[in-house]
Amino acid sequence: MSRLVVLGSVNVDATSYVDAFPGPGETIHSRDHRVALGGKGANQAIAAHLCGADVEFVARLGDDAAADVARSAFARFGLATEAVATVAGTPTGVAQITVAASGENTIVVTAGANAAIDTVVVAAERDRIAAADLALTQGELPVAVIEAFADACDEVGTRFVLNLAPPVAVAAGAVAIADPLVVNVHEARAVGIGADLADDAPAAAWRDAAASVVGDLARSVVVTLGARGAVAADADGAWAVAAPEVDAVDTTGAGDAATGALAAMLAEGRALPDAVRVAVAAGAIAVRSRGTVDSYAGRAAVLALAERTGLA
Repeated sequence: MSRLVVLGSVNVDATSYVDAFPGPGETIHSRDHRVALGGKGANQAIAAHLCGADVEFVARLGDDAAADVARSAFARFGLATEAVATVAGTPTGVAQITVAASGENTIVVTAGANAAIDTVVVAAERDRIAAADLALTQGELPVAVIEAFADACDEVGTRFVLNLAPPVAVAAGAVAIADPLVVNVHEARAVGIGADLADDAPAAAWRDAAASVVGDLARSVVVTLGARGAVAADADGAWAVAAPEVDAVDTTGAGDAATGALAAMLAEGRALPDAVRVAVAAGAIAVRSRGTVDSYAGRAAVLALAERTGLA
């Protein structure tokens, strides 16, 4: 089994389901409300675990009731938590999410205990990083932490994957280590990929834009295109992967499902285009039901759908 270290955030998601987003100053009623595990780090760790990776999750929780929600979810999925510590006197991170009938969402995040992850934490996890096949983090952590994590991976020779979401100002040297850098179209433009491309530009255009920065911006690049799939490029080539058609119910966490699956496949030695096919399948399954991690599928279902997903 491949070993994967995920350094990232844990949030408890408070999600309201509405017909349409409220305008400024407008009060509306929701159709439903749910409280569940979230945070890009937790979501991606669980997605990778469900896809078969031996995941070691490095994270921080507060000492409040929300932490119990998170730990209960970890136990339910069987995610290892030896490196998940409690920060006394601090609340667990939270995300306030609104999901419209269209499946689109808005998210407001409060960091809480996630802000306690610092460069000292990264230094303490050096042996864990060195023993892994791949290490993954996201843009929800402090920039200094992301940079230290990238440097640690580079120093010990562990493949580093960076999901730069949100697109925070990480030093160019740290981004250059990413293999791959994973971004959506908005994040891609923020880091100089496809700056003149519209969201709905042809996948081939996004594929070529990704290929144009390989070796300069990052070692390899994956750009997710939502319902249209994803594109990827590395030193060996560039590819577009179309997503299967599904009825989208809730897009919350679908990108994390894709990124976690991608990391799991890369950790077990799959080539980038094959790993992206699996990632697109994982994301497509996730949008078909409500919630984040509870909408994620296991390895068999994801691989079965990926077998029917082609490259271009």
